[in-house]
Amino acid sequence: MRGLLASSIGVTCAAALALPLTPPAAAAPAPAGAPAAAEIPGSTASLPLVPLGSDRAPGSALQGVPRRDTGHFSLVGVVWDDPDAVLNGRVQVRTRTSGSHTWSDWQDLDTHNADHGADPGTTERTSGHVHGATAPLWVGDSDGVEVRVRAETVSSSHVEETGRGVRNVTVTSSPLPGGMRLELVDPGRDSVPHRHAPVAAPRPGALDEQEESEDTTEVREVADANTGLTGVAPGAAEIPALDRTGTEQEMTTLRGAEMSQQERAKPYIGPRPRIVTRAGWGADENLRERGFVYTKSVKAAFVHHTATGNNYTCAQAPSVIRGIYRYHVKSMGWRDIGYNFLVDKCGTIYEGRAGGVAKPVLGAHTLGFNSNSMGVAVIGSFGSTKPASAAVTAVARLAAWKLGLYGMNPTAKTYLKSGGGNLYAKGASVRLNVISGHRDGFATDCPGKQLYGKLGTARSKAAGYQGR
Repeated sequence: MRGLLASSIGVTCAAALALPLTPPAAAAPAPAGAPAAAEIPGSTASLPLVPLGSDRAPGSALQGVPRRDTGHFSLVGVVWDDPDAVLNGRVQVRTRTSGSHTWSDWQDLDTHNADHGADPGTTERTSGHVHGATAPLWVGDSDGVEVRVRAETVSSSHVEETGRGVRNVTVTSSPLPGGMRLELVDPGRDSVPHRHAPVAAPRPGALDEQEESEDTTEVREVADANTGLTGVAPGAAEIPALDRTGTEQEMTTLRGAEMSQQERAKPYIGPRPRIVTRAGWGADENLRERGFVYTKSVKAAFVHHTATGNNYTCAQAPSVIRGIYRYHVKSMGWRDIGYNFLVDKCGTIYEGRAGGVAKPVLGAHTLGFNSNSMGVAVIGSFGSTKPASAAVTAVARLAAWKLGLYGMNPTAKTYLKSGGGNLYAKGASVRLNVISGHRDGFATDCPGKQLYGKLGTARSKAAGYQGR
C-alpha cells in the first residue's frame, strides 16, 4: 500500500506525553430477552489529534492522542481533511486489551493509502465527503488507546541571489495534514444471520454514534442483486459452490445473449466458488450510499492486501470486514467498501461492494483502474509474511469463475484505460496481466512482496480451473 516516494527524508523525534487515564462511562446492558435479530451493532468514535512534546502549536511535527480509556473498539485508523494531502511521517498506535491491564507494543499504520479509492473526477471521488487516511489496523477487542504521529523532515535546497552574492538555501519542512483525528471502530459482535442480515443486541461498552439497521429497502436491494444465481435464496448468508456443469448452465442464463458461438460450445469458466454474502458477514446496509454503480465488463482482477495486520482468526474475519466497511464509509467518506471481494487466511471468499457478485460492480480499489476490473483483497499484511496457500487458492478459484463469466483468460494480457495515477497518465491505454497486483497499476507496495510473488501461481491455477 505504501506509495513509493523519492525524497530526502529525516525523521524528527520527540517523546509522546501520557495523560492520566479517565474511566469511560459504563454502558447500559442490553435488556434481558432482547431479540437476537433486531439490529446490527457497530459504532465509530473520532478523537482529534493534539500537539505533543514541547511544541504545542497547531501543525506541530509531533501530534497524537495521549494514553486514555475508551469504549470498545477493534480497528483503528487516522484520517485527515484533505484527501489529496500526503502524510509524510510515521503513525504508531498501542492499545489495551479489553478488561485487562495489558498494553500492546507500538504498531505502525500504513500511512500511504491514497493508492486505493475512486478514480479521479468520478462522482464518488468528487462528492466532497472523501478524506485522506491511513490504512486501518485490526487490533482486536480493546478499551484503551495511545497514538503518536511524527512528521518526517523533508529538506530541499536551492540557489538564491542576495546583495552580497549567491548563496545556497536549505528549506526544511515537516508538515502534517490538517484536521487529523483517530478513528476507533467497533464492528459489533458476530451473530447468526437473519434472513436478510445478521443482527445482534449491542455489546456492552459500545462507542458513541450507535446506528441501528432494519429490514429496509437497502437490505432488500442488496439481496435482490444476487437473485438469478443458481441455488441462491433472497437474503441468503452464502452463495453455495456449483459444479462445472451447473456453472456453465448458469453462465448461459446470465450472459447467453453476449456469448459467442465458441463460448457456447466450449465455455472456459471455473466452477462457482462458495461466497459469503454481505448478509452473511453482517453488513449494515444503512451505512452505504443507496443504489449501485456498474462498469461495462470485468477484464482484469487486481489483487490487494488490506494491510490491516495478520493478528486475526478466521472466525473474526467477518468482524474485520465490518470494520473495514465502516472505516471506508464513515471515516473515509466512500460510498461503500472499496473492494469487490475479500478473502481470509482460511480461503473463505466474501462479497465486498454491493451490487451482485456476478455483475461488473464499480469498485474503489485501484486508483486509475477501477473501470472494467474487480478488486480482490486478501485480509492481512504480506510485505514479509507469506500468504496462506488456502488464500492464494481462493483467489484463483474466484478469478477463474468471475473472469470466466466475461470471457477472460487468467494467464493472458489485457488493455485498460487509465483514469489517472502516479504510473500512467489519464487516458493512457495500458497493457496489464488479466490477474495483476495493485502495484502493476499504481506505484505502491500493495499487495505486499510475498503475496505479489504468488500471483503467478494464482494465474496458472485459475487457468486450470477454467479448463485451459
